[in-house]
Amino acid sequence: MDRIGFARRTLATSAFVVAALILVAASIRAGGRNQGVPHVSTVRVPNAGIQPQIAIDDRGVLHLVYFSGEAAHGDLYYTRSGDGGGTFSVPMRVNDHTGSAIATGNIRGAHIAVGRNGRVYVAWNGTYELDRPEAAKPWMKHPMVFARLNDAGTEFEPERNLIRAAYGLDGGGAIAADSAGDVYVFWHAPVPGTEGEGNRRIWVARSTDDGKTFAPEKPAFDKPTGACGCCGMSAYADRNNNVYALYRSASEIVHRDIYLLYSSDRGETFRGTNVAQWSIGACTMSMEDLSQSSAGVLAAWETMGNIFYGVINPSTGRMSPPIATPGEAKGRKYPSVAGNSRGETLVAWAEGMKWGKAGSIAWQVFDSNGEPEGATGRAEGVPAWSLVAAFAGPDGGFTVVY
Repeated sequence: MDRIGFARRTLATSAFVVAALILVAASIRAGGRNQGVPHVSTVRVPNAGIQPQIAIDDRGVLHLVYFSGEAAHGDLYYTRSGDGGGTFSVPMRVNDHTGSAIATGNIRGAHIAVGRNGRVYVAWNGTYELDRPEAAKPWMKHPMVFARLNDAGTEFEPERNLIRAAYGLDGGGAIAADSAGDVYVFWHAPVPGTEGEGNRRIWVARSTDDGKTFAPEKPAFDKPTGACGCCGMSAYADRNNNVYALYRSASEIVHRDIYLLYSSDRGETFRGTNVAQWSIGACTMSMEDLSQSSAGVLAAWETMGNIFYGVINPSTGRMSPPIATPGEAKGRKYPSVAGNSRGETLVAWAEGMKWGKAGSIAWQVFDSNGEPEGATGRAEGVPAWSLVAAFAGPDGGFTVVY
């Protein structure tokens, strides 16, 4: 469907979207909560979408990208909310080529970032139809795709594949943008001419002109850690324009540790730190999350069936000792982390997710000292191939989008 036809259709259904959101938004408090524990709400993705990803701009506006359609060949939509997810704008399609996004495997979907002057950027694992001319080139079958909102904010510019040499995309990439006009797109792929997870590196393509152009990709980290082939990653640029990336390694097949990359010079160089170890000789299909908080940059990840989080000091790039979510560590995946103005942290995740199967939401609030507040909250209804995304409201409450 062309953009004009899509716009007409979405405008006609916008009233329905808002009404549906009001109906599906459910305010849920964790059972047995103590006095003063922040309120936690859950909100379903607009239009029955999946794989929500969120960015909050300097004005507090929530920007959301989500997936819709066939899992192997679907589309991405962008919408925003100025009232904390109560209502959303008419959705706008991100990808200009129909079916060029993928949801299969949970970790290959879109990532969103907001940069200078509130411009929105989206990056995702692409999947192109065989009749496209580009498909004659082997690497075009697995592109790292990027699109940015145009100057007027009315539509996304045509999508672009940023891979020039580091072919072999499998797991998900990531994106970050800062207030100086820099945009960073990360992904992992083997060093050209090699194969295997141990030869995978984290690559970064950097733009210094608000995503208009990108330099060729380069390795972000010089240590040969490998990268878990079918795992996702996360990236973030903080208020001081420091850049972070979180990924799972694959050294010697069994060392599937979480590495934190940190740059204090706007992506010129990165320092890497091993922050969580896990010895397992299998691809875990896991993902990570990074977000800003009053205490620093929050990081969350999965290890041995449980979800952990830590706080990164933006001055040093060092992470605090990891904190585990309480309860039985079994089948917890796809974390999202958010912090409020009081220093409290919400960690949310999915449970019971299998290949192509639905699951449930769970979440835990922690106080400013990292101690659990109240009981773990739970709710059913995470669709197949989907994720959860959490954010903090101006009143100190939290919302989990699923």
